Amino acid sequence: MEGKLIMRAVQYNSYGRGADGLKHVEVLVPTPNKDEVLIKLEATSLNPLDLKFQKGVARPFVPRKFPVIPCTDVAGEVVEVGSSVVKFKAGDKVVALLNPFIGGGLAEYAVAKESLTVQRPEEVSAAEGAGLPIAAISAHKALVDISGIKLDGSGTRMNILITAASGGVGHYAVQLAKLGNTHVTGTCGARNIEFVKSLGADEVLDYKTPQGATLKSPSGKKYDVVVHCARGIPWSTFEPNLNDTGKVIDLTPGPSSMYTYVWKKLTFSKKQLLPLIFIPKEDKELKLLVNLVKEGKLTTIFDSKYPLSKAQDAWAKSLDGHATGKIIVEMI
Repeated sequence: MEGKLIMRAVQYNSYGRGADGLKHVEVLVPTPNKDEVLIKLEATSLNPLDLKFQKGVARPFVPRKFPVIPCTDVAGEVVEVGSSVVKFKAGDKVVALLNPFIGGGLAEYAVAKESLTVQRPEEVSAAEGAGLPIAAISAHKALVDISGIKLDGSGTRMNILITAASGGVGHYAVQLAKLGNTHVTGTCGARNIEFVKSLGADEVLDYKTPQGATLKSPSGKKYDVVVHCARGIPWSTFEPNLNDTGKVIDLTPGPSSMYTYVWKKLTFSKKQLLPLIFIPKEDKELKLLVNLVKEGKLTTIFDSKYPLSKAQDAWAKSLDGHATGKIIVEMI
């Protein structure tokens, strides 16, 4: 690409202010480093992490500097490759996870590391692909890496609880868990009970009912693993529902969960709370997940789609905290 090209983007200049803090700008198209690809974006998805960064929960480390173009989960077409890139060429359709410290997804172009970019087959739309990186990788890590579920169904039968099962991470977690040899109980609001059942959940709890608040399985099963995608549920609610070696994998860890994690380690408890914090380094999981979508074994469910010009509306919808599936922004 020759010359200094200008692109549309959405950025914020300070912490806080929610959707009102987002501004539409025109900025220079970024230049890829030697190990990066430049992608003409077709879609990006919003994650709760993007909103937390804007609120300042990771200051002063994220964002590294202002202004920042938020969002990390993208899909589009490679238009330029760095000098050391060997896996991609201009014209390749891809899904990528951008550097979470830098962002860049709410724009017409973004640069991604070759190591966190994967080919996107024609069976997988840009919107489907853009939903995957943080949400589906988090679900996969919780279920496969930590819990030991085998997605070919060959593993030991396990009982799984997934909280916020209708959300961005939760809806992937239900589907991935059911690829394994599992009995899945999900929690959600009343309006999403049939939706979570349609994803494959064996039992669904309305978290606003007395029974749902206890998290007790309707069939009386104790949980081997809890994939905890919600917030504000204390350890004391989980503990009586776990089997003797049950694990709670907390995907939104706060100070109290970190305290519980340390306390359970110090007291050699067989029941554990494990905060999930991952720093992505390679493309292996993303490649696997894109392939599952291609094969029809995993589906990205869309809460809503917005054009880049309506990015503030998408941000506000995400802040509302009740999305069913993924919120997508398309570069149209």
